[in-house]
Amino acid sequence: MANQPPPGFRHLPGYLNLEAQKALLDEIRTIVAAAPLYQPAMPRTGKPLSVRMTNCGSLGWVTDREHGYRYQPRHPLTNEPWPPIPQRLLNLWNTLADYPHEPEACLINFYSADAKMGLHQDKDEADLDAPVLSVSLGDTCLFRIGGTTREAGTGSFKLASGDVVVLGGTSRLAFHGVDRIYPGTSTLLKNGGRVNLTLRRVMKG
Repeated sequence: MANQPPPGFRHLPGYLNLEAQKALLDEIRTIVAAAPLYQPAMPRTGKPLSVRMTNCGSLGWVTDREHGYRYQPRHPLTNEPWPPIPQRLLNLWNTLADYPHEPEACLINFYSADAKMGLHQDKDEADLDAPVLSVSLGDTCLFRIGGTTREAGTGSFKLASGDVVVLGGTSRLAFHGVDRIYPGTSTLLKNGGRVNLTLRRVMKG
């Protein structure tokens, strides 16, 4: 990529083999059955995001027109508590995050063939010392990352199924997003698309 990401950024291509990807996807399907995917909306404008999402963990990230970006303990449509984070993901965090506290939230985003995610920072958490750990399953995407300001240059590279990304150190507040999905690049999801799992520590201590 033309612009190198800030220090603390790690891309681990193919970290999860196909067997591990399938096992994790099975656990995500169980979570989605209990906490259905829904389409969130932007604050103030109410414009729907192009991804569908849900969460697992003691807290889940949500957004809507009325109350904006936030974490809450219950699904906004069912009002049920979020399912727990699978041990498989907690083990991944404990191996890669180099942080003494476990994540409280795992945001599950589903990208259809035409979905994307604009440049943004993950900064709704009280604990910004903890890294963000992201797992890609399914179709390849074009991932973009820049610096800690919108004016900084950006670079793009592909994330494939099984790839893991860690945003720690300076890169914890780097602007990042998904420019596009490459349909048909994976057979992991029967009907195509990409699932992104983002583990986050929310509260301090």
